[in-house]
Amino acid sequence: MGMALQVDAVFPYITGEQKVLLDDLKIDSPYNTYLHKGLPPGPISNPGLDAIEAAKNPKESPYLYYLSGQDSKTHFAKTFSEHLRNKEKYLR
Repeated sequence: MGMALQVDAVFPYITGEQKVLLDDLKIDSPYNTYLHKGLPPGPISNPGLDAIEAAKNPKESPYLYYLSGQDSKTHFAKTFSEHLRNKEKYLR
């Protein structure tokens, strides 16, 4: 799609911390999917069989964005503006 994926799950891999902070989005790392378009240069985890099956047979979804909130839940958004609101609400 030629866009930055903006995947929050890369930050525990980059920082070694489970908590993701807004300042983390500025970290200069090839794995920072906010600063670099496309996929990271390598894996950030080892997927289980369920994840592989889900990738092979994805479910239909209207969502394009998601983030892992400080409440330990995943929050989905259909639009970029909705995603920005989720960031303000769940990452502060």
